[in-house]
Amino acid sequence: MNGWTRALGLALGFGLDRLVGDPRRGHPVAAFGRAAIALERRTYADSVAAGAGQVALLVGSTTLAATLVTRLARRSVLTDVAWTALVTWSVLGGRSLEREASAVADHLERGDLPAAREQVGHLVSRDPWVLDAAGVTRAAIESLAENTSDAVVAPLVWGAIAGAPGMVAHRAINTLDAMIGYRNDRYERYGKVAARLDDVVNWLPARLGAAIAAGTSWSAWRAIREDTAAHPSPNGGQIEAAFAGALGIRLGGANAYGGRVEDRGVLGDGRVAKPADVARAVSLGRRVQLGTLMVAMGLAAIGGGAPNRPRWC
Repeated sequence: MNGWTRALGLALGFGLDRLVGDPRRGHPVAAFGRAAIALERRTYADSVAAGAGQVALLVGSTTLAATLVTRLARRSVLTDVAWTALVTWSVLGGRSLEREASAVADHLERGDLPAAREQVGHLVSRDPWVLDAAGVTRAAIESLAENTSDAVVAPLVWGAIAGAPGMVAHRAINTLDAMIGYRNDRYERYGKVAARLDDVVNWLPARLGAAIAAGTSWSAWRAIREDTAAHPSPNGGQIEAAFAGALGIRLGGANAYGGRVEDRGVLGDGRVAKPADVARAVSLGRRVQLGTLMVAMGLAAIGGGAPNRPRWC
């Protein structure tokens, strides 16, 4: 694949996500999730090996399918670009993420805490009904930060490195982590491989996203350097700390998950986040997305190689 062909496909797919958001019907990620649920019903066992088998089968099969289609698409430049753009659009979630976070902010601004709790439940796995307004605000910003990395930065990075198969593999791993990568009685062992693999594939993207978010903010760099060690996620803490420092607010703290309380450390040394800060976080996330696109296009252009006598159709 020509490097600029891949870069163009990434840019077009990013543009589609910005314009229309996730596909309303027939979303391939939703179809993947249904397949994962069906497989889990048949193969679940309270063991690491059983969970590893699910990960290997689902990630392997989807990545293989994407690789085969990619090889067919390379027969012409137009189909190559179109396929890369379609996959990019399918795996990105930036526009939809912003909509959800903005809806939470709207409810908070109106003083409708029950509606804000229900809305933020679309973004986080923590128990929303125990949150006050400040807790809902913090949850929305933390989710916006982490999912900007997981749902935009990481897919673009893997798209630049490995094209459509890289994006599909990442989205499959990340989706499985969201479904089974929990530390509870059912998934402590079964979801272990999914969780660890997700940590691996998001390690570099999380640090790139954090660096772009931090920019020239010394507070953000200080938070990344000093505060992330207390966060249980090796990747989520990076981007959340960068957002906290860049926005001049304080994130982190204790969260309840199904009645289990987890201390995620304190990120940043600013003030308590206010509902108006959600809009600022949305703007920051958008800058991170655009910055990542520029980096990804550059990586793709440099590393994609040159085609052999390409055909346009």
